[in-house]
Amino acid sequence: MKLHIGGWEAKEGWKILNIQKKDNVDFVGDISDLSQFKDNSISEVYASHVFEHVKYIDVKKTLSGIYRILTSGGKFYISVPNMNVLFRQFLEKKNQTKTKIKIMRMIFGGQIDEYDFHYFGWDFELLSGLLKNVGFDEIEKVEKFSIFTHDTSNEDIDGELISLNLIAKK
Repeated sequence: MKLHIGGWEAKEGWKILNIQKKDNVDFVGDISDLSQFKDNSISEVYASHVFEHVKYIDVKKTLSGIYRILTSGGKFYISVPNMNVLFRQFLEKKNQTKTKIKIMRMIFGGQIDEYDFHYFGWDFELLSGLLKNVGFDEIEKVEKFSIFTHDTSNEDIDGELISLNLIAKK
């Protein structure tokens, strides 16, 4: 099975886990508690702009849970707002108020409901270090994923991609 965490868009071959019950959601639950999935039962996990919603105190447990459910050789596709890009973009004098607000929403969350707040920001060193710490041994940085039609890993500001996209292999 392939698991899309935080998704809502149906795609053949993928099941969806979301904290809210919506159309196309197969499993309702929190990324920080993957106890409903068996060890070594998922071949691929995809989480785009979900991990920043995890409280830092739960980060290691959450990553360990993803590692646990992945099969040997399984892949974890993770996309998070890239703090290095967002901070630099925010400080650009050319950016107007509308762009700065978009950037702030990428940093702090869209704040459209009780779940849409960000607890933590990521850069490559922080995220790859934690992935290695829980057991992932191969970590590859990629430009974008384009797995789903509505894929936040492809989002840009003025033509510059704003996501840090990694593939971590178990």
